[in-house]
Amino acid sequence: MTSTAQSRLLALLGVELPIIQGPLAVATTPEMVIAVSEAGGLGSLASAQYDEAGLRAALDKVRAGTSRPINLNFFCHVPPAPAPERQASWLDRLSGYYAEAGLDPAMPKPATGRTPFDATSAGVVEDYRPEVVSFHFGLPAPELLERVKRTGAKVISSATTVTEARWLTERGVDAVIAMGAEAGGHRASFLTDRMSEQVGTFALVPQIVDAVSVPVIAAGGIVDRRGVTAAFALGAAAVQAGTAYLFTPEAGISAVYRKALGMGERPTAITNLFTGRPARGIVNRLMTEVGPLSELAPPFPTAGTMLGPLRSAAEATGRDDFSLLWAGQAFPLARPMSSAELTLALAGRSD
Repeated sequence: MTSTAQSRLLALLGVELPIIQGPLAVATTPEMVIAVSEAGGLGSLASAQYDEAGLRAALDKVRAGTSRPINLNFFCHVPPAPAPERQASWLDRLSGYYAEAGLDPAMPKPATGRTPFDATSAGVVEDYRPEVVSFHFGLPAPELLERVKRTGAKVISSATTVTEARWLTERGVDAVIAMGAEAGGHRASFLTDRMSEQVGTFALVPQIVDAVSVPVIAAGGIVDRRGVTAAFALGAAAVQAGTAYLFTPEAGISAVYRKALGMGERPTAITNLFTGRPARGIVNRLMTEVGPLSELAPPFPTAGTMLGPLRSAAEATGRDDFSLLWAGQAFPLARPMSSAELTLALAGRSD
């Protein structure tokens, strides 16, 4: 039976199914977004992984494939000031791995990063007018948020605590994503950096439901219909599933990443080694030997720059020693299927 909160959210987002595909910055493709939206859910494009030209090209492909509602997801971090001393300390910590791989630590390294929401991003939203815009790490500056709202887009953002959820609703979001500690990928935290105090999904959802007046979307540890049913029982109006979509053919992930996902006995942990910001991923050699959390890791999103050559060398031999392998705690429960099939299965519409 559809709850009042669910009916409200479905009407708000303009979708048929209360299923939102999580925006996975290392895996989302236009094909995934199209498949989910065409199936009746809300496809989400991880927009922080693109520069402006790349984002426009991806959106052109998405809009050519579906006229149904889509979500553009953006990061709201502040780019860090240059920190050469921290970069040097981080490289020094990794120098033994460079020697083992026969690499020169001084070799050129392509910069890594993620694009935060800015005036250029707002211009893309104004031009393409997505039905939904979601944010990670809080919200953008008020003037930028107002530009988004003027397009008619519904605004949603993630909270990892009740305090963050209240903060978001006070600033006018249309719905809150309650992101539990089980979730894969970057923690959405923006008012706290105390990872030891992060709350699990099924404790967090009812607390946020009771604390805010807007619909609540559950995220974290939900990869099958059982998790969806549990989230609805706790008052969620919809679920956002990310890790489960990594098992679809539309996911743009590497061979070593896909292999790691098939090894369900491996644990996950929250780590800052790969980007400089806490994120949950499958434990690998680097996380075991260095971390998983280290004060040496440079600020987000620059920590990955020094790991690039090590990752490439390891992956060339089929190893994931230095690869980011974002995944939620429930990844062993996920099963391979298409993005469309998964969306329907999560909604209880599959045969």
